[in-house]
Order: sequence, then C-alpha cells, then structure tokens
Amino acid sequence: MTDGPYFLGFDGGTESMRVGIFDGEGTPITFAAEPYALKHPRPGWAEQNPAEWWACLVAAVRKAMVQSGIAPEAVAGISLDCTSPTVVALDARDRVLRPALMWMDVRAVDQARRLAETGDPALKYSGYTNVSAEWMPSKALWLKENEPDTYAAAKHICEYTEWLTHRLTGEWAASINTTSVKWYYDRNAGGFPVSLYQAVGLGDLLEKFPQKVLDLGVVVGRLRKEAAEEFGLPPGIPVAEGGVDAYVGMVGLNALEPGKVALITGSSHVILGQAAKPIYSAGFFGAFTDAVLPGQYTIEGAQASTGSVVKWFRDQFCGVEIEAARQEGISAYDLLNRRAESVPPGSEGLMVLDYWQGNRTPYTDSQARGMIWGLSLRHEAKHIYRAILEGICYGSRHMVHAARRIEPDPARHQEYQFYVDKYIATYPQMRDLMHDMVQHVAGGQG
Repeated sequence: MTDGPYFLGFDGGTESMRVGIFDGEGTPITFAAEPYALKHPRPGWAEQNPAEWWACLVAAVRKAMVQSGIAPEAVAGISLDCTSPTVVALDARDRVLRPALMWMDVRAVDQARRLAETGDPALKYSGYTNVSAEWMPSKALWLKENEPDTYAAAKHICEYTEWLTHRLTGEWAASINTTSVKWYYDRNAGGFPVSLYQAVGLGDLLEKFPQKVLDLGVVVGRLRKEAAEEFGLPPGIPVAEGGVDAYVGMVGLNALEPGKVALITGSSHVILGQAAKPIYSAGFFGAFTDAVLPGQYTIEGAQASTGSVVKWFRDQFCGVEIEAARQEGISAYDLLNRRAESVPPGSEGLMVLDYWQGNRTPYTDSQARGMIWGLSLRHEAKHIYRAILEGICYGSRHMVHAARRIEPDPARHQEYQFYVDKYIATYPQMRDLMHDMVQHVAGGQG
C-alpha cells in the first residue's frame, strides 16, 4: 500500500452506515458497512436513533481501516452524504431530543397542505402545486404543533448531514445541497424564504437552523480530537461539506452537465438532471439553485418507495424462501431471482403501484398508498416479486416522462448514468428492464 493520500467517505443510508476509502484518483480501496434499525411506529411514520448512526459509523471506520491496511496518518480528508430530509432536533448541549424523523416519514400531511396554501413564491421549487410532507418545513411544523416541548427545547433543528458534520467537527454549517432541495433555500432570491416560514408560524425555525450555508466540498472544519480517538485516526483531518446521498451520487457519476441524467437507486429512486437555466413547473422538483454546482440548476423526479418495497416483501412474506435459500447457502434474493426467471412479462396479470410511502413526483401526494392488484390462486411469491420490480420500473418511467424538462440527448442513450445499488443488483434483469421501460427522447415522447 502506498503512502497516500487517502480519503474517507461516509454514507449515512436508510439501513446502514457505509464507509469507503479512496485514493487520490478516486479509486476505491475498500468498503465497510454496519446496519442500524429503522422503525415505523405508525403507518407513514419512520424514525431512527442518531446514537445508532454514530456507533455504526465508528465501527465501520475501524473496520474499513483494518481492511485497507493504510496508516491512519495517510488519511487526508473526509466527506459525507446522508439520507434527506432526515430531521434531527438537539438541545443547547447538543443532546438529541427525540428519534430522527426519517426522509420517508410522511406524517406531516396537514402541515404540508397548509404550506402549499400560502402560495408563497418560494413554492416554485415544488412546481407551485403540492408541498411534500417529507420536506423540512413540513416536519418542523409537525414538531412544533404536536411536540411543542421538544420544539421549544430545540436549540438546533437540522438534518442528518448537518448533525453528522457537527459531530465530526464541532462546527455548525448547513449544506447548500440539503437547504436548497429540502428547505426552500434559494441563493438567487437571498437565501431562506422568510415569508414562507412566517406564513405558517415558523419564523423562529430560521434561528434554529445552522447560520452558515456552504457549497459541496468546502471545508467545514477539522476532525475533533474526541471523534478522532473513537475512529483511531489523528485529529485535525479536514472535513468537507457533504449533502443528500442521491445528489452526491451525481458527482461520483460525473452527471454534471445538461444532457446527462443520473438515476440513483436504493430504498427510493431519484432521477436528477442539471440545467443551465432555472425551470419551474408541476410534475418535478426544482430547479434548485447551486444545489450541486454553483451557477447550475438541478431538477429532480423521485419515487418514495422502491428498494424498500422489495425488502419489505422479502422480510414480511418470504419466510419459506428465506429458509430454502439458507439451506442452499444463497441469499433469498438469489432464490427469488432464479424463480422469477420463469415468470413472463406482466407477471400473469399482476400489477403493483409503488406508493408504499406516498407519491413524491409527479403528484406529490403523501397520502397515496401502494397496491398489489390482480391476485389469484395461480400466483406465487415469484409472481409478486417480479410484479414489484415491474411496478418500480413503470414508476420510474412515469416520473421521467412527467419531468419533461429532464432532456437526455437521444444520441447518447446508452450513456445514461445508472448507479446500481443493492436493490437493482438483486435482480439481474432489472437494469435492462429499467432501460427498456424508461425510454425517453428529447421533446418528452418515449
């Protein structure tokens, strides 16, 4: 192993904390992951414990360092990405006051409706239509109205990314990425939309936000001594501003110019494209000012539940398949994949609507719910499994065709960027299935 420099990337995902180590050219050296729990106290709700995030990060860093064999002194920098909007409330002593409200939590439906009713100009980021119950103002307003003591005690209200950056460095700063795409921050319009927040009684929330807003990659601070000791690293390593996991994926894919599109997959699907000029319309989110690169605008289409539905089906209904896979020494996904190969397109009449946690785009309806339609005594687990994957792919097609301003160059169709996370990897044909279904040419016709 060379002397470096090497760089650590932290990925705070829905189900686990992942740590990657890279050399100066961006070549991955090793990866390590530690799972943490996701809880659903009520339908539509989703929470996690930030203490688990940190414990898993410490374990994953130590594991990755051992696997890599590099010297701690060779680590030259750290950055991160996290789920979003995952909201954390802390008191004046930086103690977490309640479980984090996860990105997929859609309890704040009524609050989102009232935000939309304001008609504030900042709502251009929502296409001037519905406001998502997932976004920061909706969740913060829910906290203020339903847990007023927690809200009053909160000195800081932020997201997973900001919380983790603070835990690493001791500095409070917000990412231009998270604030633009989930908090209605618009640098071109002067920053936070005070009128929107005041219209729903959240004027005081602006004082609870980090007051500095930094671009992706800007050094926020240096690794604190206490954190360094837990990681087994030297203190003082520069920590660069991170952002939303999907958006940071655009950087890794080099999908950073108009005409390139990034489809980011995982527990949800997000399709992201860059624009040279601001565009606002119903059916998609954005265009977000400077969210990824200064001077550019980012457009988003998204599905709230994709890989999470695949996992839900496996965990809740595939006990027989899990045991059979265990006896064969393979994963349950491998077994389901093999059995699904015999299922024809259309899953013999089954259809799945992927709205387990609502619809993000094009409808932005957090009260919508998923559906498996067409069941008969003919159908087996393999049919439902295939139907779920087909439903996910058709949902992707729907969001792409609704977001007609995301215009890939048809001559470069094969160059579309796909980030293949574990859920796409579970089904070998899914990439081709996605590619076939999400046909798109300039002008919005498939």
